[in-house]
Amino acid sequence: MTSETGRRAPRAVGDRISHWDPEDRRFWEETGRHVARRNLWASIASEHIGFSVWSIWSVLVLFMIPEHGFSTTPEQKFLLLSVVTLVGAVLRVPYTLAVPVFGGRTWTVIATLALIVPTVAAFFLVRNPDTPFWLLLVLAATAGVGGGNFSSSMANINSYFPEREKGWALGLNAGGGNIGVATVQLVGLTVIALFTTSAGHLVPLFYMPLILLSVWWAHRSMNNLVHPRGETDAHLSAVRDPHFWIMSLLYVGTFGSFIGTGFAFGLLLQAQFGLEPVHAAGIAVLGPVVGSLVRPVGGRLADSLGGARVTLWVFTAMAVCAAVLVLAVQTGRAPLFIGTFAVMFTLTGLGNGSTYKMIPSIHAARAEDAVAAGEPRDRALARAKRVASSMLGLIGAVGALGGVGINVGFRESFAATGSTAPAFLAFGAFYLLCAVVTWAVYMRRPARPALAVENVGATAR
Repeated sequence: MTSETGRRAPRAVGDRISHWDPEDRRFWEETGRHVARRNLWASIASEHIGFSVWSIWSVLVLFMIPEHGFSTTPEQKFLLLSVVTLVGAVLRVPYTLAVPVFGGRTWTVIATLALIVPTVAAFFLVRNPDTPFWLLLVLAATAGVGGGNFSSSMANINSYFPEREKGWALGLNAGGGNIGVATVQLVGLTVIALFTTSAGHLVPLFYMPLILLSVWWAHRSMNNLVHPRGETDAHLSAVRDPHFWIMSLLYVGTFGSFIGTGFAFGLLLQAQFGLEPVHAAGIAVLGPVVGSLVRPVGGRLADSLGGARVTLWVFTAMAVCAAVLVLAVQTGRAPLFIGTFAVMFTLTGLGNGSTYKMIPSIHAARAEDAVAAGEPRDRALARAKRVASSMLGLIGAVGALGGVGINVGFRESFAATGSTAPAFLAFGAFYLLCAVVTWAVYMRRPARPALAVENVGATAR
């Protein structure tokens, strides 16, 4: 089977695909869509397990209670979550760079196999309450390898889909991974309900066969796209681009809030309102579920309404939620706290989808400008796709640092005042800053038309 350009379509699973042109509608309809979706589903499975392993300690800290011999304080638990989040964020940079070097299929298999290390470590650590805290901190940090999967997966999947479908595809890929935060909490809740809080080691044990199953699926169903030379230049171009830093700031606000509060929500309910582990786990699972499920909706809204417009609405509403959370903490109203957090998780999910749609849109608009200036369309689009893929992975790394800030903020606020209200005040101010930046850079009439993200959808179509 060939496309209009005469390029042979890939047939066998696992083939290295040297020519891939999803913008060619005939190629896309006849062959490209099927191959892209096959890779997407396997990628989602691997990323889902990666997120579950990355966030596994957000559940295991609920099992670390004095009744079972643990003496860790709430401040130490917040520090533990911060370190795990930090390692995951840092690893997103090399994971992004690994995709063009090894290929999406090969790297997905390697990255998924690496999840066995933190899973085995967690299994033994939770069974031994006498583990020194420094050793617990070091070994738990290995769970950060699960956080790296996101960036490599998003950079890989971005190359498969045409511009007109990227918002939905990237949102689906990211949302399927993000919901791993909720899945591991659901597993923890089930273990508590069936075996009490003395059986925390069963949570990592549950994931060991799933890791192997995900490895098999990736090896069987995915392809390696042959990336052109110059990927390193694409990464350097991405970092030098002012929009890299602007979009990183916005993603710190959306994804950083999602992953940070997703890790900390159960511990917040336990430390701030004195909920028992089973109750804290039962409530905490709901937030990441909502935030993950609506992420593709955020991408779809961005496809139709414009990424900047959706993102501006999201940050404005998040600032309002932060103010309500301060009130809930100061008045000790747990139902108001939980309800507002549910809204906050919904907003972070929408914002995650809309911000990620903005990234390739910016470069698609620039490619159209280059074509209008006389550059060959194929070359302009190929360059835009390479730089956008680099941005997706690297911005994912910077955004995850927001999760570190969230947990450090909770730790310092709790240690200083015994309350998380000061932390929520700081978060609210940051969301307002992100709203202003979104409006100033992407909503006002720009000096150059290519920078108007709101116009990109029409331009690409």
